[in-house]
Amino acid sequence: MPPRLLLASANQGKLRELRTILDGLPVELVGLAEAGLGEPPEVEETGETFLENALLKGRAYAAWSGLAAVADDSGLEVDALGGVPGVRSARYAGPGASDQANLDKLLAELTGVPPERRTARFRCAAVLVDPEAGEWHAEAAWEGRLLDAPRGSGGFGYDPVFLPDGWELTSAEADQAAKDAASHRGQAFRSLRPAIEAWAGHAN
Repeated sequence: MPPRLLLASANQGKLRELRTILDGLPVELVGLAEAGLGEPPEVEETGETFLENALLKGRAYAAWSGLAAVADDSGLEVDALGGVPGVRSARYAGPGASDQANLDKLLAELTGVPPERRTARFRCAAVLVDPEAGEWHAEAAWEGRLLDAPRGSGGFGYDPVFLPDGWELTSAEADQAAKDAASHRGQAFRSLRPAIEAWAGHAN
């Protein structure tokens, strides 16, 4: 039996991406709802960096479940806004804000900013936390610029206004395979794959 590995996220869009990116590893991927432990804890993302927040989530859910956990924290940095929303990307429009509310706020903040100044990047910090064996992490960025209106219905979050460098499609218009191959989350978790594979070999 392969070891069980907890995917420490309740975001369904992110879970779909993670299952695709981590496909083929010698592990059984378990979502929070599949762990059979009832309601997972709320983890306050009080870190100042994506890595700090990813570790907060990974450690909390590993302790809650008794399983090793992979977690990530990711977000959008907008140069014209001084790096905002950054680590507050998921709650830019307030606690519990919807993707649409966050997107509306971002576009309002960028009103009048010309295309050449709308540079931005997605960042991701990915971690593997096993309280007994240790912690591993990887980080990546995906450069692009922001459009003034959403395009596409795929992805989630800020994907509909993010045009990656060298692309003609937003990350919400691209197919999932193309997005996973290029995205910040795809890059970070591919960098983490060897650590997960090595962990799985020792966990058996």
